[in-house]
Amino acid sequence: MLGYWLEKRWLQYIVLLILVAGAVVYWGFFFDFGYDFEWSVLYRTNQTYGEVLGLSLLTGLKLTVLITLISAAVALVLGTIIGLGRLSSFAPVYWVSTAYVEFFRNTPLLVQLFFWYFAMPMALPVGVRELIFSRSPVSYEFLSATAGLSIYTASFIAEVVRAGLQSIPRGLLEAAYSSGLTYFQVLRTIILPLAFRAIIPPLGSEFLSHMKNTSLAMVVGVGELTWQSQQIESLTFRGFEATTAATLIYLALSLIISSFNNAVNIRLRVGQRPEKSLASTLGDLMFWPFERIWGVLVRPVRWIFFRKKRSVLQYSPFQAGIRVAARWFLRGFGLLVRGGFAGGLVYLLYVAGRGLASLNWKIVWENLGTLLIWRFPAGGESELFWGLGGLSFSILMALIAIGVSFWIGLAMGLGRLSTILFIRIPSIIYIEIIRGTPLLMVIFWIYFFLPIFIKTYLNVFWSATIALTLFTGAYLAEIVRGGNTEHPAGAV
Repeated sequence: MLGYWLEKRWLQYIVLLILVAGAVVYWGFFFDFGYDFEWSVLYRTNQTYGEVLGLSLLTGLKLTVLITLISAAVALVLGTIIGLGRLSSFAPVYWVSTAYVEFFRNTPLLVQLFFWYFAMPMALPVGVRELIFSRSPVSYEFLSATAGLSIYTASFIAEVVRAGLQSIPRGLLEAAYSSGLTYFQVLRTIILPLAFRAIIPPLGSEFLSHMKNTSLAMVVGVGELTWQSQQIESLTFRGFEATTAATLIYLALSLIISSFNNAVNIRLRVGQRPEKSLASTLGDLMFWPFERIWGVLVRPVRWIFFRKKRSVLQYSPFQAGIRVAARWFLRGFGLLVRGGFAGGLVYLLYVAGRGLASLNWKIVWENLGTLLIWRFPAGGESELFWGLGGLSFSILMALIAIGVSFWIGLAMGLGRLSTILFIRIPSIIYIEIIRGTPLLMVIFWIYFFLPIFIKTYLNVFWSATIALTLFTGAYLAEIVRGGNTEHPAGAV
């Protein structure tokens, strides 16, 4: 009986309207925030500093976009090279590429940024260090953040490239070669079209995550969007207003990138012609310059490599000698390159080993207990979890977040598939807001501003754990939704 009435769309709209009205009335008239909102701090000239502080958010936005574009371009090139190296038959190239991917994908980005900012300058020669710090046209903070983000994201792009190339059936390639096509013809007509269709959609998701990861650049002193919002909070003590504005800007950026990703996915869809819509039109506009450039570039390539040539059944002794010499030259050059790569790798390992051996590992050994078990200087019964810290704290936080976020993701994922509006719409709002906001911003919201609503302050451990749980739950919800292939619009 209840299910029958819940299927009525008019009743769903009424319930949804009642819920929204009840929330507005409660939060607007009855709930005492204990906080005096002052949104004018973002658009009025501050009397103390003589400037509109809200404009600094636009400055931070500009730097966020700049770091995102530069590091994404570098990561795309580097990730493609590493991804191809993962498919190489030359063992040193394969193992170097594999070690790169496994190391940087399994190390937190925050730790990598600390390394590039604090540790890397100490390993550079004095002349190079002076060049970077005093003669570089950009600040070292910008360089270290861009380098860290590029190298970190490249490890994920490498796996996307590798998976895309390996997704092409081997039988299809064998059939193409057996039909008489050359390698370049197979590359142009089979490998690249199929690989790009498999690579571009996950690549778009990586770029979206990459944009949100730029918020961590604030820890090395880069004045991007998150840093500017915290700067406004420190100057005016209006962190709620500044963080809200920064969150909305991040959501807008995420929405723009997601729109581009959807347009590209529609444009690359195989098996059916996409219906004319805003997304398909946007996809056509995006691909139009690339198709024109490709059409111009492919003509000379076709003329050089694919033009019809006069078949020669027999070579003259001179022609045969030239072909044999060229073949041996290419073989020798290839061996020389491989030997140079292996020798350079051995030398780098030797230099790295000497550098690691010269470090004062006694400091690490003396503080190993703090790193693994206790917070500095030691734990006590009065402290949270008897003063646990370091690795033990990280594992405990991860276990709690994973265990709880699974059920949140399951509920929200099924809720997004529901046909009942007052279940589906809140689920969509939760998923899109959390997924469109950097984790660092979610932590700020939980630690600084959740006490405004719950009237109590949370321990830093529980604040970080709650933020991580909500953040992970939003991503798990999309996995649950994507896994429901049988009933894309399930009737919950």
